Amino acid sequence: MDIKKLNAEVDALVSKGEILAAVSKFFADGVVTTDHDGTVVNSKKGHLAKMESFLGGIAKVNGITFHHAAVGDDVSMSEFTFNFDMKDGSKVLWHEILRRVWKDGKIVDEQYFLG
Repeated sequence: MDIKKLNAEVDALVSKGEILAAVSKFFADGVVTTDHDGTVVNSKKGHLAKMESFLGGIAKVNGITFHHAAVGDDVSMSEFTFNFDMKDGSKVLWHEILRRVWKDGKIVDEQYFLG
């Protein structure tokens, strides 16, 4: 599998705000995701539910900016800035690094780091 190509595809979906499509297409069923606050989710189904809840709370997308990516043999790192106005009146402005571990063309581990 060409991890560089797969990573570019998932980054393109995220950049367009198609986060649920990215998770559905690229995450393995048993994926483990770890948030910057330490929250761990141990399945694709659980991560989809978490993302649906988060995305449902967004009132306005001010921007999703892709900055850079680095790809190794089975690991990739992608840098984004996410800027959202939330329905509860709060604002989300995250400069985030996403570290992905790939196996057989699927993401098996993704961890989020605040930049």
